[in-house]
Amino acid sequence: MTLRSALAVLREDLDAAIARDPATSSRLEMALASPGLHAIWTHRVAHRLWQQPGTKLVARLLSQLSRSLTGVEIHPGAVIGRRFFIDHGMGVVIGETAEVGDDVMIYHGVTLGGRSLRREKRHPTVGSRVTIGAGARILGPVYIGDDVQIGANSVVVKDIPAGAIATGVPATIRFPKGNEDPYEAMFKDPAIWI
Repeated sequence: MTLRSALAVLREDLDAAIARDPATSSRLEMALASPGLHAIWTHRVAHRLWQQPGTKLVARLLSQLSRSLTGVEIHPGAVIGRRFFIDHGMGVVIGETAEVGDDVMIYHGVTLGGRSLRREKRHPTVGSRVTIGAGARILGPVYIGDDVQIGANSVVVKDIPAGAIATGVPATIRFPKGNEDPYEAMFKDPAIWI
């Protein structure tokens, strides 16, 4: 990855944060005062270090520094897609073998956690254009399809098909009615994003 392409990815993260946070008043404010944005930017550097031989300890230390400063814990081994946005990031945990697609938005207190101590794929794989509500827990090597909405405080321990809405403990699955846009459905149901 060239410096130019790396900066383009960081700029996309900034643009995604501005587009998804109506409380921000400027690019400068978002760049300087968004812990979620700082966490993902730091993760992108830590992840590159994690992939290089002999720099895993440096990657872990950078990750720990980010956690201390932002309240967001993203293991440097986690693979995070483009235009990722964390709103009110405190308490977010993303485990080592988690994989997250493009254009994903998560709220505070979300966990993408493991259910095994084995050195294997043990964290979720999240598709693209997924929204995960505050306090939701997605546990184990489950697959979350594209365009899924997961409600606040839901606990997901099984695969969720593309386009579904998942809420509750354990999460139950439903689909938008008829021609209902899943994003419009999300804003009609505050359990998704509160």
